[in-house]
Amino acid sequence: MNAKSAIKWYPSLQAYIKNLLEEGSLISKERKEVLSLLANYMAQKKMAGQPVSLNFICTHNSRRSHISQIWAATAATYYKLGGIETFSGGTEATAFNPRAVAAMERAGFQIKNPGGSNPHYEFSFSQEAPALHCFSKTFDDPFNPKKDFAAIMTCSDADENCPFISGAEWRLSLTYEDPKEADGTPEETERYDERVRQIGREIFYAIHLLQST
Repeated sequence: MNAKSAIKWYPSLQAYIKNLLEEGSLISKERKEVLSLLANYMAQKKMAGQPVSLNFICTHNSRRSHISQIWAATAATYYKLGGIETFSGGTEATAFNPRAVAAMERAGFQIKNPGGSNPHYEFSFSQEAPALHCFSKTFDDPFNPKKDFAAIMTCSDADENCPFISGAEWRLSLTYEDPKEADGTPEETERYDERVRQIGREIFYAIHLLQST
């Protein structure tokens, strides 16, 4: 692991992150340009001595927004960057999809599922760091920031149909294909694993850019 990461990580997740850091060449030039905008936003906030609040938003807050939130929190911890808080929400609340949860577990996260129609999962990447509390909610849920946050739009539907996000001081379109399209098909597991890896790779790239400034 990178020497910047002082905590003891779960071994399977440690190996997974190591691979992510070697996959920068898989990110297109166009995507890197978008990710550099995210890194620049975070750098400006930190240079001003202000906290960084990232709210990843998708229609149902069930897959891509949660995955992005978790990877962003993980990457900030990996690079020992304090003052970065990550959130997620949707235009409506449903539930964190169990297929996406399973894909994150395959990546190496340890997850507690309390059950229920909208489970409040606990995601952890190390016994030495607090677990992330993840459940489906709207972007303006009381659990999320009310102002001075960045709205990171992770699906094109939410990006196109929500031209205004109350309280957001900055907005970025960072959309991903929905793995839901493969639900119930032989490609389901592969598609979810692919999306988890892509999001992880890109979020780590953006946080690394911030760490390098």
